[in-house]
Amino acid sequence: MELLRLAALDTEDLTVISAHLQDAILRPEDLTYLAGEQRFLMVARRFDWTPDAPPRRRLTGLHIERVQGVKSRGLMPGDTTPMSLLALTFEPTDAPSGHIDLVFSGGAALRLAVECIEVRMKDLGPVWESATRPGHNIDTDTAAGPAA
Repeated sequence: MELLRLAALDTEDLTVISAHLQDAILRPEDLTYLAGEQRFLMVARRFDWTPDAPPRRRLTGLHIERVQGVKSRGLMPGDTTPMSLLALTFEPTDAPSGHIDLVFSGGAALRLAVECIEVRMKDLGPVWESATRPGHNIDTDTAAGPAA
């Protein structure tokens, strides 16, 4: 299986990346904001949704450029509890600027103020088998909405 590499420069592209990262598992320590470089980084274990394949995961990196600020809700420094990424969304403000929201299970969220959409996702290594397929209760996982 080829390693996946994707780029997003608009909301349609971001939706594709979001679909590939749905149910990725990570910890708060896997998230980094480099304010001086205006870059946000994330490493996650994404679920590989290949049809008719056994459940499996891949280590994947994500970086978001032109980030002007980050707000969080429900993420505690030093927390090592795994969480699941539900979606990446974009809300325009003064085009092409806007907010990219990372919505996690359990009501946690990040809101990244961005100059424009410039996102890249890349698989970083081999695939490994997963014991189960992801599952979550959409009603409770997204009830809190994005970070304010």
